[in-house]
Amino acid sequence: MRPLDTSDLDATLDQARDAFVALDGARIFLTGATGFYGVWLLETLAHARRALDLHIDAVVLSRDPSRVVARLPHLGALPWLRLHQGDARDFATPDGSFSHIVHAATSTSHPPGVVEDPLDTIDVVVEGTRRALSMAREKGVRRLLFTSSGAVYGRQPEGVTHLPEDFPGAPDTMDLRSAYGHAKRLAEHLCAQARGLDAVIARGFAFVGPHLPLDAHFAIGNFLRDGLAGRAIVVSSDGSPMRSYLHGSDLAAWLWVMLARGVGSRPYNLGSDDDRRLGEVAERVGALLGVPVEIRGKSDPTAARHRYVPSVERARRELGLSVTVGLDEAIVRTARWHRGG
Repeated sequence: MRPLDTSDLDATLDQARDAFVALDGARIFLTGATGFYGVWLLETLAHARRALDLHIDAVVLSRDPSRVVARLPHLGALPWLRLHQGDARDFATPDGSFSHIVHAATSTSHPPGVVEDPLDTIDVVVEGTRRALSMAREKGVRRLLFTSSGAVYGRQPEGVTHLPEDFPGAPDTMDLRSAYGHAKRLAEHLCAQARGLDAVIARGFAFVGPHLPLDAHFAIGNFLRDGLAGRAIVVSSDGSPMRSYLHGSDLAAWLWVMLARGVGSRPYNLGSDDDRRLGEVAERVGALLGVPVEIRGKSDPTAARHRYVPSVERARRELGLSVTVGLDEAIVRTARWHRGG
């Protein structure tokens, strides 16, 4: 798969420069390397090392290291990057000392709201987090970044336009589709109990950008898939669900800043607060890619994810983070990358 564009890499560097400098000399253990978060973290780390002449080493966990090399061949032979084979739930502890852990591994077989194997989802998320925390204790690691999810809040109620980190809601225990949210809640609780460790929690929402799968469960990815193929974009709902999308360059910058400067046991929402109707998102993709949009679904006000939008005031106020890439520009950049230039 082709590297990220230099403009995207520079955008991350511009916002996270101080965080990268603060991490100079670090040795980081990363799980979830082939996921959307992991790929952006590795590519932006490689760019920051070159641009700022930093010495940051990384050991990357993967059940199949060949997949990492196949996805990121331009990173495969770098001397500062080492691959470590294992499952996130029970991997053998790698040799050497570590200063930081980024635990981004999660269940990828199915998203929140889709029933396939809820117990497997819980096992991967919870046991993976338990193992990462165990390694932190073994190695004397003092900072860990855990990528959680906005699914921990449960259904966003009427009247709450943007979910703050202190929102008291929770997923419905009787809803099998809520396994992912419950698993992330429990994993966060394990992080909160860790002694002698600053466990920073990033609650991710919805994203767009290069490396986003176009054939999975991400609505904007499906819109881009159809638009890039030159066919009509079909919206299966009535277009009324509300979403917001953070571009990958901002995502990576926010994660690096959270790792370097986030407060332990204090969750930060990770996303954009620019809320849009899904129908409007589809129309923007259609307009920018020159294809029509068809909205075919019926209204379903009981949908579990009718609105899924964070407040990001805490990240802005405490960490100085901002959304630098608007929706239209994010769509254009993503489409350009998938087209190959």
